[in-house]
Amino acid sequence: MDFGLIGEHLEHSYSPEIHRRLRGYAYQLCPMAPTELPAFFARRDFRGINVTIPYKQAVIPYCGALSDTARRVGAVNTIVRRADGSLYGGNTDPAGFLFLLQEAGIELTGRHVLILGNGGASLTVQLVAADLGAKSVTVIGRVNFDGMVRHTDTQVIVNATPVGMFPHAEGCPAQPERFPRLEAAADLIYNPLRTRFLQQAQQAGLKTADGLSMLVAQAAASIALFTGESCGECDAARVLAELRRDLENWVLIGMPGSGKTTTGRFLAQKSGRPFVDLDLEIEKRAGRPGREILVTQGEAAFRELESQVTARFGAKTGQVIATGGGTALRRSNVEALHSNGRLLWIRRGTQFLATAGRPLSVDLEALERTRRPCYEAAADARIDHNEDWEALYAQAWEVFIS
Repeated sequence: MDFGLIGEHLEHSYSPEIHRRLRGYAYQLCPMAPTELPAFFARRDFRGINVTIPYKQAVIPYCGALSDTARRVGAVNTIVRRADGSLYGGNTDPAGFLFLLQEAGIELTGRHVLILGNGGASLTVQLVAADLGAKSVTVIGRVNFDGMVRHTDTQVIVNATPVGMFPHAEGCPAQPERFPRLEAAADLIYNPLRTRFLQQAQQAGLKTADGLSMLVAQAAASIALFTGESCGECDAARVLAELRRDLENWVLIGMPGSGKTTTGRFLAQKSGRPFVDLDLEIEKRAGRPGREILVTQGEAAFRELESQVTARFGAKTGQVIATGGGTALRRSNVEALHSNGRLLWIRRGTQFLATAGRPLSVDLEALERTRRPCYEAAADARIDHNEDWEALYAQAWEVFIS
């Protein structure tokens, strides 16, 4: 192996794709148990490796020399095998976190910074905050989260814990609205793309930053150590934009019969993305038509099944998703869809909405009035569908590729 990543659980890592896009070389994932570390480093059959949870401190004894940054952070995330066979340990996380801040326009200088978590990632954030001249830096471990609301002067919160990370994406380490002076929120988690914490911060109108930008930038800095070739911010910004575009789900919401399914199929065919019809997925899971579920079991049972299916597909990436007419009625569904997706509301006049085979679509005018606030609150963009289908397809395409 030339280059790769070691850690305990790596099945959802984006690192191979990032390194391929940045420099085009093969990059191998090497999940291993703690007991496998000694044998791995005894073989030293690599040119360069990245290190992730939980081994950033455990690998230090295997390194013959450390960079100044690695010593200051007290952790290693990049190891290079030198010509004489010795191992050099570095840490590119601070460079990655700096890029995250710059990309989002978040200032730490002169700010009261609250860091959630006291592990290795927290050490990186503490170092950068101190170097940038933060007015104060407060670190709160997960066992003390309940006391964080006392820090009412907090201006920037950084989540350096796994709370809210896939597959437990429903977790949220803090409620941004409880901090009256808060300006910005950053989350080092990159899966999902938008954690519940960041979604709440965005709703509050704050500056936000997710962990994908840090992941890409630290990879670029690692490549410079691996190969001796510069991999600068321009490359990192390009790959970050590509990844965001390719990973983001394109989600269609709106009334039954508004054109979500036909538009979704068009977008999927044109983009090459997989198409997911949530209503069909509900029927597959239940083994019966959705109409039958509604009639025999009631709407509550249908909505619960719908939420389970929505959570499943909302956790995936790179899809086109057509939702049911009532999917956006539940906040948990909207959060699940927003975690990796952008939501487009197709609004169509009720006189054009088909009612055949739709047991809930009896009084469409009343139904639309009831659901409209939910669609408005959930949508990132809206298209008014005036029966020009070609225009609808073209506008939907522009929304998602812009």
